[in-house]
Amino acid sequence: MFKILPLFLLFIFPAYAQNYTSTIRGTVRDADSGLPLVGATVSLSPAESGTITDPGGTFRFDNLAVGRYQLKVSYVGYGTISVPEILLESGKEQVTEVRLMAMGKELEEATVSASRPVAFNSVQAITIEQTFRYAATYMDPARVATSFPGVAAANDQANGLVVRGNSPNAMQWRLEGVEIVNPNHLSNAGTFSDRPTSTGGGVNILSTQLLSTSNFLSGPFPAQYGNVTGAVMDMSLRKGNNEKAEFVAQASLIGMDLAAEGPLSKKSKASYLVNYRYSFTGLLGAMDANFGGEDSRFQDLSFNLNFPTARGGKFTFFGTGGVSKNTFEPDKDTATWEFEKDGQNILYKNKMFASGVTLDQPLGKKLSLRAAVVGSTLNTSRVAYAVNSRTLSRGEVLDDQDLINGKVSANVTLTYRYNPRFRFRGGLFATLNHYEAGAWSANESLKSYVVQPFVNWSFQFTSKVSAEIGLHAMLSTVQRTKKISALPEPRAAIKWQIDPTTQLTASYGLHSQLQNAGVYATHIYDYGPYSNRYLAPTRSQQIVLGYQKTFPKSSSLKVEVYWQHLFNVPVGHGLHDNYSAVNLVEEIPYEFLNNTSTARNYGIEASFQKFLTNDFYMLVSGSLYDATYVDYLGQRHNSRFNGRHTFSLTSGKEFKSANESLWGVNVKILWLGGFRNKPIDAEYSALLKTTIYETQASYTVKMKDYFRPDLRVYRKKSRARYSTTLAIDLQNVSGTKNEAYRYFDKRQNKVVTQFQLGLIPVLSYRWEF
Repeated sequence: MFKILPLFLLFIFPAYAQNYTSTIRGTVRDADSGLPLVGATVSLSPAESGTITDPGGTFRFDNLAVGRYQLKVSYVGYGTISVPEILLESGKEQVTEVRLMAMGKELEEATVSASRPVAFNSVQAITIEQTFRYAATYMDPARVATSFPGVAAANDQANGLVVRGNSPNAMQWRLEGVEIVNPNHLSNAGTFSDRPTSTGGGVNILSTQLLSTSNFLSGPFPAQYGNVTGAVMDMSLRKGNNEKAEFVAQASLIGMDLAAEGPLSKKSKASYLVNYRYSFTGLLGAMDANFGGEDSRFQDLSFNLNFPTARGGKFTFFGTGGVSKNTFEPDKDTATWEFEKDGQNILYKNKMFASGVTLDQPLGKKLSLRAAVVGSTLNTSRVAYAVNSRTLSRGEVLDDQDLINGKVSANVTLTYRYNPRFRFRGGLFATLNHYEAGAWSANESLKSYVVQPFVNWSFQFTSKVSAEIGLHAMLSTVQRTKKISALPEPRAAIKWQIDPTTQLTASYGLHSQLQNAGVYATHIYDYGPYSNRYLAPTRSQQIVLGYQKTFPKSSSLKVEVYWQHLFNVPVGHGLHDNYSAVNLVEEIPYEFLNNTSTARNYGIEASFQKFLTNDFYMLVSGSLYDATYVDYLGQRHNSRFNGRHTFSLTSGKEFKSANESLWGVNVKILWLGGFRNKPIDAEYSALLKTTIYETQASYTVKMKDYFRPDLRVYRKKSRARYSTTLAIDLQNVSGTKNEAYRYFDKRQNKVVTQFQLGLIPVLSYRWEF
């Protein structure tokens, strides 16, 4: 850490104070039809400025002093929205699209990112500004989510998430509203077997530069969400500036990041946004940061092209692609070889690509159409060689595996507002899944098909009571089974606004999720019902009761109680009776499973949030929970992810120096209950020279509690035509040795504990112009 402090101090220099300005502008639209709202009132604080939208629904505030602002938008017959935490810097405009919802009677003012939440319960918005401000996020929205109640990081090296005690496999990634494959670099990061996961990785392939506000949902889910039982990260792309060209360049100890945006045509208001990243861990390794002896590199390129259509609609064409690799080379000094891995040469490669189109089109004053088609694929490979300790040459191939996971997803949704108190939304999702794996599973390609129609009705009964009733259906089939699963999924939610600052909510949902492709592909015999292809989707009944109280200065308290009953859970039988699919991450089961098990998660969550006002913000969250499963014999056990509690403190303070620099000090503290392992049979493992768990073992070995403090310090400086940000992020600033997992190491000839990452310092310098 101390090696980089001189570099940080090098950039600190005095400057004469000047007044720098920039622009906040945007568009106000009807949330249902997408049409521009003419004459909406837009006010800005603390500038105490106000204006109304023009015939195109646009507003503009020019010559604003750089700093923090809050936007308030209102319109007759519509709910009022307050948009907090707007950071204005010189050299870059702030462009915002606000969507207002028509109301039968005026409800409370909502403080949100730019539109009302997509659900009454268990939803959090993740903004670009938060991703840049919070400590040790590495511009990844999934790492921001660890600040939310009930969310735990599965491992320091990856962004896989354990939500309300569910496996990370129960999470779903969406891009522009449709399901995609795992969108992360190095999808094997932090795993016991060094194999790819279905939802986690080292860092998101989509740079925050490209993202708009993302929604993180932890259930029950509204009717438009399906094929998920745990959590949803729903990412949206922002459009580029359609009036002027802007650029961003960032250099750091882990690489560089370049972005450009601007108008494709000033007449049509079409725009482009493109971002390229190249990253490596070599410099951090030279500063004694430990990544397990691995050299990790990645690069990615993403773009979004936006074309306006008639009546305020838009058509977008977007794409992203990223390649990454991990290389482990043994030390040439064989005397340092301490663990089994030290005598191996391991090559891991990860390639992910996604591309698609969307259309948002108003069809009238009350009707709108939304359509999207996205194709995505993830290709991974891993080769491990034994290394000769005398010649250091490669020897026996210990592991050689390839995996391809692809999806083509499409969606059509119609939204119709019958009147301000009643609206309807209905549509259809269709997904083709393609999977190819190496010899450890079926060694053949496997396809599955999912069709998901849905309908949803929203009612506003009175000025204080509103509700939603929906129905989702999941029709699925796995190739060569001739079996179609048709599962109805009712959804319902109600909200009672007791007074302007207090509300009670309740939500219910029945949800289904296909098994991981690797589970379906695994079989031992090539005939009969013994193949895991015949497994049905896992199902989950979920109920949430919520209480929310808002306070002055943009702060609020939220408490939720939840209960989840999972059934149709695949469970093993035979020698491993305690095996259950709810405990899977990257593992591929080597046994037959059937849908006869259940699982249960329940708990209470609380969070207090104060948005950034008066130069201070804070988010304190915590949960107490219990996560268990029932085995093939009907016995209940702790699940692998039953840590029992989560706690997170995310806070920061900004200061203005005499030379008008903006300084920020941000902290994040995570304290999580330790996850669980199965007990290892040390004697049998020593005999076979590999990790062997005790027969019929459950997750009875609890790891120590996880504790990690992070720190981010930044200095923002505005100039006449550009702004800069110098920052240092310190992940695990205390250097705490958190346990990751246990295994039998044949070089040590005993059971050893693998620890997670220690102190990771990242210095960065960012230009916006």
